[in-house]
Amino acid sequence: MKKSLRYREILTDARRVVIKIGSRVLVQKTGRPDRRRMRQLAADIAHIQKSGRDVVVVTSGAVGTGMEALGMTERPATLPEQQMAAAVGQCRLIARYDELFAQLGCTIGQVLLTHDDFRHKIRLTNARRTMEHLLRQGVIPIINENDVVSSEEIRADLSVSDNDYLASLVVKLIRADVLIMLTTVDGIREQGAGGRSRRLRYIESVNRQVYKLVVPVKTALSSGGMETKLKAAEAVVKMGCSVIIANGRSTGILPRIMNGDDVGTMILASGL
Repeated sequence: MKKSLRYREILTDARRVVIKIGSRVLVQKTGRPDRRRMRQLAADIAHIQKSGRDVVVVTSGAVGTGMEALGMTERPATLPEQQMAAAVGQCRLIARYDELFAQLGCTIGQVLLTHDDFRHKIRLTNARRTMEHLLRQGVIPIINENDVVSSEEIRADLSVSDNDYLASLVVKLIRADVLIMLTTVDGIREQGAGGRSRRLRYIESVNRQVYKLVVPVKTALSSGGMETKLKAAEAVVKMGCSVIIANGRSTGILPRIMNGDDVGTMILASGL
């Protein structure tokens, strides 16, 4: 058996999964929600949960959804405008999730967090207790950064609008086995001869050479890029959590990942 497939055998046994969905997976270029894609992702997430696993979703898309509702064509440059877009978009985004999962017989719970919640012991304990209660009751937590009240992360550009770092904090909070990061590319790619690139099937450790493969990226709808995903992955693999970076616009990507198929790039947990 190929090493890349052998590494993925652990995915079939994972009991607790965090799925981070990037902005560009969820919305079109205009910022309008991609309803067909959201419907498919919801169906796949529901299937994973009904297979007996705990599933937590960390979602982007609030600012992008708000931009569309407000008629904005580019991501707001100022903090008040970003928070306004988040306030308008958040309710629309969660309402869509609620509708989709209800059709599948699943209950969701909205959880808004800031970095401060992870720095204060009492708030951190409350967040963990709430999450555990939700999971025990079969509820799918839908987590997003509370951009409306959080300012330091947006100012410092810690990619919170893309929620990569937040996803890594959630992994630690609930002690997840696997973090799946859905983006719009099929994984981390390495440039080869003739300008062609190839997908890296797995990465045994996140090091300087791996970071050289990617460059920071910003778009009108998201502030993160592959570099922020590597930083998040580097943090969680030390906690024994494996990471998959894959194309969220590929049909059936989540079931394929959980079945151990050779898709995306797997970043191995320390000790594997």
